[in-house]
Parts: sequence; structure tokens; C-alpha cells
Amino acid sequence: MSLRAFATRLALMTAAGCALVLAWHVGLALQARLDAPARQAPAQVLVDPAPGAPDEEQVIDLFERAKSSVVFISTRRTVPEFWTGAQREVPRGNGSGFVWSADGHIVTNAHVIRGASSATVRLANGATHQARLVGAAPRHDLAVLKIEAEGLEALPRGTSRDLQVGQSAFAIGNPFGLDFTLTTGIVSALDRELPAQGGPGLRGLIQTDAAINPGNSGGPLLDSAGRLIGVNTAIFSPSGSSAGIGFAVPVDTVSRVVPQLIRTGSYAPPSLGVDIDERVNAMARRQGIEGVLVLGVAAGSAAEAAGLEPARMTPDGRLRPGDVIVALGGEPVGSVDDLLAALLAHSPGDEVSLRVRRGGETRETTVTLDPPRRG
Repeated sequence: MSLRAFATRLALMTAAGCALVLAWHVGLALQARLDAPARQAPAQVLVDPAPGAPDEEQVIDLFERAKSSVVFISTRRTVPEFWTGAQREVPRGNGSGFVWSADGHIVTNAHVIRGASSATVRLANGATHQARLVGAAPRHDLAVLKIEAEGLEALPRGTSRDLQVGQSAFAIGNPFGLDFTLTTGIVSALDRELPAQGGPGLRGLIQTDAAINPGNSGGPLLDSAGRLIGVNTAIFSPSGSSAGIGFAVPVDTVSRVVPQLIRTGSYAPPSLGVDIDERVNAMARRQGIEGVLVLGVAAGSAAEAAGLEPARMTPDGRLRPGDVIVALGGEPVGSVDDLLAALLAHSPGDEVSLRVRRGGETRETTVTLDPPRRG
């Protein structure tokens, strides 16, 4: 065989070998593709931004409507210079408040402005105004400031008489100086009492688990409709921060105290000289007794002069009603708030009609109202 023929045959054999190798690899790849489980490219799911749940939308709307009526309060106090004795102002603290009326009256806690020489109110739009003190009622931890501003929106007011444990509660304020903060919770309890050192404590408070911290004082507690139901006033906490137990002054008390503070600068309603308690009244109403039970009569008081008899405990531990007040000054009385509101319409020394029920009999008499009771 010639050298040329041998080279040609070698080339053909090499090409055939390469073709076989290539075919073998292609076959293996095709077999692997056929044997492998079918795979699909992951589907692209396009999700439109979902609107908030109905309850979220309601809370968002509540906050947006209410925040323009909530204010940030910063106070200063006057101190003497150590060397010169000259007076200068230094920061005292911060708190919260809310617009009571469009003419510039602002409600806050009495303890927020206690000891302060001046106060500044910052609105939700960032505008700041110097405030003057209109009046304070420390016994109810309420105070009223006045600013000169336009376009203010008063916070809508609800009632606290018909509050129920378990209903939603919303607090807006400035905890730790963090302005316009919303916290949510429920009404945890009613008619709570907080003792105070050196004087009477706060009574009839709303308890809530909506987070309340230092700086929330004076801010509003709202119901789910965005109406004022209380003024946040205190927390119960060993650490000084929120422990899920906060307290608010009920709006029915606020609505009774604030108008007199605006009119006179102080809260000093006349007195009948009787001991009363709405918690006892609530139990009595469940037994069909309407009106305000007289639980005690102060010596030398208008009530004693009118011959009122208090309820007494029977030997078996039951409460036997004495006189039940059903009207004062012609105004029907169905609760402690009704009685206090009726008293607020008069002044010490006024002679007013008093209607009481004892047993099955009702009688009417005239009493001369006493000055405010202390303690």
C-alpha cells in the first residue's frame, strides 16, 4: 500500500472515531435530559399592593383626624443663679395636651405644669405658642392653658359613663419627647383609685393597657370613633415605664371641671356634705334603685340640716339604703356625675330644692349649699 493511500485511510478512521465519540456524548446528554424530572421555570406572581385591613384603615383614619388636636407641651421653671442670685429659666419637663375649644383653650394634667414658670405649646403643624395658665384643679389632675392661635380644631368629646371593660382605647401623646405617638389597647378596668401623698387621691379613673409613658401625661384617651373618653394621667410601674397599667381621668369629670376652670380659674363646687360612691350606685341600680345613695352625712353640713339619713350595714353584712337623692335644683339625678353637675350650676350659700326617696316615700326639702369640702 502506498504511503498516500495509507494516509487517506488513517484520516478517514480518525474522522469516524471523532464522529462516534461526539455521537456518544450527545446520546448521553439526550438520555439525561429524558430521564431528568421535568422542571418548570418559577412562575412570577405579581401582587398588587393590598390596602390595609378594615380595622387598620379605621385606626389610621382615627389618628389622622385626631393628631391635629393633640399638642406637645414643654415647660420651664425659674431658678436663681448660685453666685449672683439672678433669676433664669431652665427646662422643667414635657407633657401632652389637646385642644378643648377653637378659641385656644388647651387641656392637660395639673402635674404637667406644676412648678413651671412658663409653658410652650407646639401644634401638630409645628407652630409654637407661648401659653398662659387659665386654671388648675389638682384634686382631679386637670389644668387649662390658653394660646393665641387660629385654625384650631377641638377634639370631639364622648362620654365615660357607659364605658365597658374590653372596648378599644387609643392614646396619643409625646412619650419621652417622641411627639405625636399613637398606642392602642383596651379599657382594662373602671372606677380605679390612686392614692396620693399628703392629700386625697384620684378617684373614678379609667384603667387601660394602651402604652402610657412619661410624656403622655395630659394627652387624650380616645374611643374607636376618635372621641375623647379620658385624659391620660398616670401609670403604675416599678420601673417608671409602661407596664400595661395606665390611668386616665374620665371625660365626664373633665367636662364638669374644665368649663369652671375656664370661667373662674379654679374648681370649687358647692357641697351637700354627703359621702357618695358611683361604684355603690352601680350595684344599687342593678337592684332597681335609681338615684344617688347617701353613704355618709358630715356633721354640721347642709345634708345634716336637711335630716338626710345615710345607708347602714345590717348585721349580716348587707347595705340597707337610707335616703336616695333623686333630684337637685329641679334637675333629675341618676348618678354621681349627675349630682356633681347639678351642684356645679350653683354657688355656696345658694338655697336649692332637694328631692330624696326613703323606702317607698319621696319628699322634697330646701337646703343651703355648703362651701367646697376639703380632703
